[in-house]
Parts: sequence; structure tokens; C-alpha cells
Amino acid sequence: MRIAFDAMGGDHAPSAMINGVLQAAKTWRDTEFVLVGTDEVVTPVLEQASMDHLSVRIVTEVITPEDEPVRAVRRKKDSSMVVGCEMVKDRAADAFISAGNTGALMAAGLFATGRISGIDRPALAPSFPTVTGGKVLVLDVGANPEARPEHLRQYALMGSVYVENGWEIPRPRVGLLNIGTEEGKGTTLMKEAYRQIQALPINFIGNVEARDVLEGVCDVLVCDGFTGNILLKNTEGVSKAIFSKLREEFTRNPLSKLAAAILKPGLKRFASSMDYKEHGGAPLLGVGGAIIKAHGSSDDRAVYNAIRQTRMFVERGVIQRISDDLERSEG
Repeated sequence: MRIAFDAMGGDHAPSAMINGVLQAAKTWRDTEFVLVGTDEVVTPVLEQASMDHLSVRIVTEVITPEDEPVRAVRRKKDSSMVVGCEMVKDRAADAFISAGNTGALMAAGLFATGRISGIDRPALAPSFPTVTGGKVLVLDVGANPEARPEHLRQYALMGSVYVENGWEIPRPRVGLLNIGTEEGKGTTLMKEAYRQIQALPINFIGNVEARDVLEGVCDVLVCDGFTGNILLKNTEGVSKAIFSKLREEFTRNPLSKLAAAILKPGLKRFASSMDYKEHGGAPLLGVGGAIIKAHGSSDDRAVYNAIRQTRMFVERGVIQRISDDLERSEG
């Protein structure tokens, strides 16, 4: 297996990206790693690391977070992001991971690898940690803000296939994000999406309210990209606010500091279980190649876990399984 990685993308690039890849290279010596980046960034890494299964692909351009996605992909043909996606297209890599500009990665992935047959719009599908110690796959969280019912139907099928094969959960529970659990709730989009998803050969449990998502009521949560992105940002914001407030309260006086010392092991376990860094990246489900979006704020641990997830994605042939299930459902 060969995995290409964007050394230039992300808030903490290139150091966090490179360190994460080096850690992964020490763990998985059966995998070839390709760092895609500018000469001054990646060449010294290759010289210092001295690993047979680590190589570099030198580029001359970088797509920044401020770049307009489609324009950047068309103009910066020799950027790390475009080159990485082209490597997947040309089978020079089995997968490509980037923590850079999300819109540009989606555009580059689509231009390079196209879509899986039967998929109209790909979805960005991250994992949300739950308070039960598990996780839920949420799709879409921003790739397709203006979805149609058939798009949500495709998301439901893709999400079910991914979780069943990637997470090894038999007949994963698939829910539709809505303002109530009753079948007739929501907008025209939600009502029609409900009807179409209900007809699929998957374990559809019906509508799910946002307040129940982190309780682990479903394994796959389907929503349009606009709503999903709000859910993602709100969840991150609430989590950050809670831990900030806890830190403030536990340092307020000597007594609270004593309580904090007693509770510290449990709080650390809880914080770790709710940390996005532990759950890898978000696959772009629906594109014709293994393209993984790592969190923009990824540190080396998050990068390492994104690579772990990507290995699983490739090893278990998720794209082919999605294609096969789509063909059977349409047939």
C-alpha cells in the first residue's frame, strides 16, 4: 500500500504533518509513505529519516486556506493538493491525505478521480465521538450545502457500507437528522429523503434529533451539508466551552484544585474520548479514489490516526463495496 500525504496543508503544517507521517512510518513498515511538498520542506526530511519506505514528491505550489477552491485547483496544477489527488488517479498512490483547504480538496479529488458510478454529490464524512465511548459517522458536513433527497439517500447507503466494512459494525443504525423523531417532521427535503432512505436495504431507524446524536443513538447520521456543518461547528464549540469552563472552576480556589487532582484521571479519559484527534480524518465518500480530509487543526497525533483510518479504508476496499451496493440497490 502506498499513501501520499500533503505536507503543506493544515494549521500546523509542515511540522505536525511531517511528524505524524514519520510516526506512522515507524509503525507500519509494510506501507510506503510519500510526502508531497516543496523542495525545501520535504527533501531534508528524506535525508534525515533514512527510511526505505519513505519518499517525497516535490511540487512548486501550495493552495492556501484563503484561495478560492476551484480557481486554485485550476491555476495551481503543481500544488501539493492537486498533485496528491492526481497520484491517486494515476495509481501512483492508493490514497491521499490532506489537512488543507477543504473546498479545494473536494474540487481536486473530483477533477482527478471523478465520482463513483451512481453518486451525484460526494459527502464529507467525519466521525463524532459519543458519550458512550463509541462514535457516529456524520455525512455530509459541508461538501454539498444544497442537497436533494436523492443525495441524502446516497449518503445513507454510502455511510452504511463504510461503517459496516470499515468499523466492522453489522447492520449499522442509520438515522436522518431532523427537528423531531416523528416520520412526518421537517421540511419537504427531509420528508422526501425519509421516504427514499426507508426504501433502501439498510437498517434505517428514522429521524434523530441533534440533542441525541452524541448519546450514540445511531452509527450513521445523514444530513445536508449546510445543516451538518452547523452541527459540526456547534459540537466543537460546545466541547471547547465545557472544557474551558471546567478548567476555570477547578482552578478557582485550593478546595477546587484538590477536587481537580482527585478527578483528573477520569477527566483525562473523558477528554481523550471526546477529542477529534483520536478519530482520524474524514473520507470524501463518493469520489472515485481514497481521498481523506484531516482536520485543519491536526497535530501529529491526529495525522497518525488519519493514516490509521486511511489504511483501513484501502485495505477493506470501501470504494468498491460502495459501488457494488449502489449497483444492487439500483437494480
